[in-house]
Amino acid sequence: MIRKTRQFRFRDPDTSELRKLASKVASPEDFRVRHGRLLNLFGVKMVPGILNTLVQFYDIVCHCFTFLDFQLVPTLEEYSHLIGIPISDKEPFNGLEPEPKPAAIAAALHLETAIIKANLTPQKGLTTKFLYQQAFIHEEMGSYDVFYNILALLIYGLILFPDVGGLVDKNAIKIFLSRNPVPTLLADTYHSIHDRTLKGQGTILCCTPLLYKWFISHLPENFEANPENTRWSQKIMSLTPSDIAWFVPACSTEAIIDSCGGFGNVPLIGIRGGISYNPILARRQFGYPMEKPHHLAIDPVFYINQPDSADVRGMFVAAWRAIHKKTKEQLGRRSGLVRESYIQWVIERAAKFGMPYPLQRSPSTSTVSSSLPITFETREEFMDQLTKAQFESATWKRKYQTSECEKDTIMGILEQTSWQLQEKERENAELKDLLRRKDAIIDRMPGSRRRRREFFAGAISDSDE
Repeated sequence: MIRKTRQFRFRDPDTSELRKLASKVASPEDFRVRHGRLLNLFGVKMVPGILNTLVQFYDIVCHCFTFLDFQLVPTLEEYSHLIGIPISDKEPFNGLEPEPKPAAIAAALHLETAIIKANLTPQKGLTTKFLYQQAFIHEEMGSYDVFYNILALLIYGLILFPDVGGLVDKNAIKIFLSRNPVPTLLADTYHSIHDRTLKGQGTILCCTPLLYKWFISHLPENFEANPENTRWSQKIMSLTPSDIAWFVPACSTEAIIDSCGGFGNVPLIGIRGGISYNPILARRQFGYPMEKPHHLAIDPVFYINQPDSADVRGMFVAAWRAIHKKTKEQLGRRSGLVRESYIQWVIERAAKFGMPYPLQRSPSTSTVSSSLPITFETREEFMDQLTKAQFESATWKRKYQTSECEKDTIMGILEQTSWQLQEKERENAELKDLLRRKDAIIDRMPGSRRRRREFFAGAISDSDE
């Protein structure tokens, strides 16, 4: 079953001035220590079409991206690694906090309170014009504390949490002051994609470079290179589980956030509402054994900030006062094993859910499973051999897929040529029919035949001449 694709757009704010400002950072390492790897977001060169294709795979039931026989789940820990900012144990942004005080903003930016108070808008935001002016002034003065903090706030307002044009709004300021942006970043990603998917169209408001960076981190090397100009839907539908870079060692953590409060999963609070996500579906991405989720918290909890959603938002806020983490001891030894029960569950889920594009391959039924009592040393040797075999298999699969792509490209050219010839034949037929009808109309006109005979009778042949 192929389900209907949807028309989405992504907010693409003008960041040319911000890039110019970022290029003036004298010490990127100093900036990273203060504000994480935010500058890396400027280096993300997004290939048009990849994200638009990805969001077509969003699973509104499991709150993840479900492909033919595997799933990918953006996680708090991965987002935290990508921007280099740890997840705080304190409550994240919920939108119910008091309005940011001018004194608090001034202290965070190392500016005078009077200047902030004079430039706060009625919406309790700061205009980008004011912030740019202050940033350039203090950069020229060599006041890097001020310059770096203002630059970071601009990144929060224009890239991490894009909203009102020309303004870093109060929500972005609140999150900047909290120094805990990761839960809100992930929440906005899920919430906006979910909301737009339900509506069937619209603009997705989230940190687009971060979502793109996360997705590419799991794809094969050089996936973005597309010399054959193959459709992205075709390339993504061709991916197999062995093509995916599941575990990124740099993202390794001692524990992962598994649930909060009385929820069986993690309730996320974004700027515009709340939604939950299921870390149990991301075990494979953390390098732990992947099994069929017997206790998957599939719930319809999704809300948009409105007066009638106050109770649900309150439940989400309260849940973050009791964060439940799972450690390595609870998750099992890292092995990369994937049970057949999980693979089959995903295949059935994908079949029921439907794919947004035509199949490019059959779902894989091969699994990595081990129920034999293998000793630690033998297991390690087994995993080494298995990794080599999987690598060789993936290499041959990629060669096969490249050949298939080339064949599809040639077939596409032939189909296009055939269509063009058919169009020419149709145009010629229409022209001939038009001429016949024109002659018929002329023949029906009084005296037309006699005038035609006289015309041709008066013609002089080449021999007469």
